[in-house]
Amino acid sequence: MTFTLITDHPAWHEPHGQRVRLVEYQDTPWLAVCAPDQALTLRPAAAAGESQRPPLLTVTPSALPAPRTAATLVQQLASLGTVQRLTNPSLWDAITTAILRQVVRADQARRVYRAWCQEHGPAVSTQAGALSLCPAPETVLDLSDQQFTDTGTTFHRTALRAAAAAYRDHHHTWKHLGPDDLVKALQEVPRIGPWTAAAAAADYTGDFAVYPHGDLAVRTWARRAAPEHAFPDGERAFSAYWRRLANEDRTHLHALTLFTLTWGSHVRTAQPGDTPHAPA
Repeated sequence: MTFTLITDHPAWHEPHGQRVRLVEYQDTPWLAVCAPDQALTLRPAAAAGESQRPPLLTVTPSALPAPRTAATLVQQLASLGTVQRLTNPSLWDAITTAILRQVVRADQARRVYRAWCQEHGPAVSTQAGALSLCPAPETVLDLSDQQFTDTGTTFHRTALRAAAAAYRDHHHTWKHLGPDDLVKALQEVPRIGPWTAAAAAADYTGDFAVYPHGDLAVRTWARRAAPEHAFPDGERAFSAYWRRLANEDRTHLHALTLFTLTWGSHVRTAQPGDTPHAPA
């Protein structure tokens, strides 16, 4: 069976030619290692006894829709085999990541995210070297304007501060919300609009039925996977068409979106196409 691991989160990087990512789950830091064959290994970064592993999302091609049109697209996506994704175990990291993706290109967002974590987040010694987690909300609220500037996050400063304050007050409730309700709750935070809320909720819950389907990345990769297909222009028109391709079925919509983003992440080095997101 073919497995394809999507490494879309900016915490994934290659310190020694091997993709690794540090996450924190139930107060325990975990090191995720992606082998060349796409196999994922998860192990505690420090001696922590028996701990529950972070959640891993697994979706088979059978979850993809069978539309009458866009058959080439689905055929391309199905060639990935079973898609796996390390669901973000930290809601705060998911919110931070979505905020830092506002306006900038994906490659720039990765650089800013890593600088942000390295400068202000807790460092953890791992088998892959020292890696840093996302700065805690309390840390963010204590930072000066200059400290934001030093990490290239001046534009995101007000959103990060507002999110940190809201997370401090509401995270116990937010963590137990379903994907749709979480999107609504996050949109109540200043400077967090529909795109940011939906991207954060999908990252944390692993439900890509709530991902912003009209996102330029989804549109770009769908067109590259099926260049002969006439996808509609415009975010709203594409989003509505995307739901119809999924037969208005939540499971199909989740798989169609996740597989498209996975396909894009695996052709990016050959076909550059990272695109900025609006600050919404």
